[in-house]
Amino acid sequence: MNPRGNPAPLAQARRRDSLDKRARVMTALASLEKEGRPVTFTAVARTAHVSTWLTYAPGVREHVEAAQLRQARLTTTPAQPGNSPTGVGLRAELELARQEVKELRAERDRLQSALRHQLGQQLDALHAPDLAARADELDRRNQHLTSQLQQATAAQAASEARITALEEDLAAARTSLRRMIREENRR
Repeated sequence: MNPRGNPAPLAQARRRDSLDKRARVMTALASLEKEGRPVTFTAVARTAHVSTWLTYAPGVREHVEAAQLRQARLTTTPAQPGNSPTGVGLRAELELARQEVKELRAERDRLQSALRHQLGQQLDALHAPDLAARADELDRRNQHLTSQLQQATAAQAASEARITALEEDLAAARTSLRRMIREENRR
């Protein structure tokens, strides 16, 4: 067994998340094409709510580029002067990029927290047998000490009873000795 636990659940979760994101990219790509909106790597990423680097990843990039080619064939209109980016458009793009960064940071923090929690559970699982053995040992030790305490209490009670009996015998012997001394002095 791996000393750090079983990493398989984490790997499976990462695979499921990756497949989900790739499926969202494909859905977003189809949606952009259907709506006639420009297909760009950034637009696909924003529509699918994934990071832009995923749209450049092998297996996804080819689909985006193919969609761009299809769109380029359909739109053979010449570039018009009004299509150049404006300050408002650039500010909007910047704000969208900031929002995406904010969402990605929140997702990163959430994933880090989940990973810490999972690792903590794995560490607890690794040390659980040691803790169970230690608890059993402490329980046995407690039973042994309880037994010794009961024996010591019984021995103390017996000793106290013996001391009381010996004190009574000593008092009786003193009384008897005094009587003998008085009788001897009278003679």
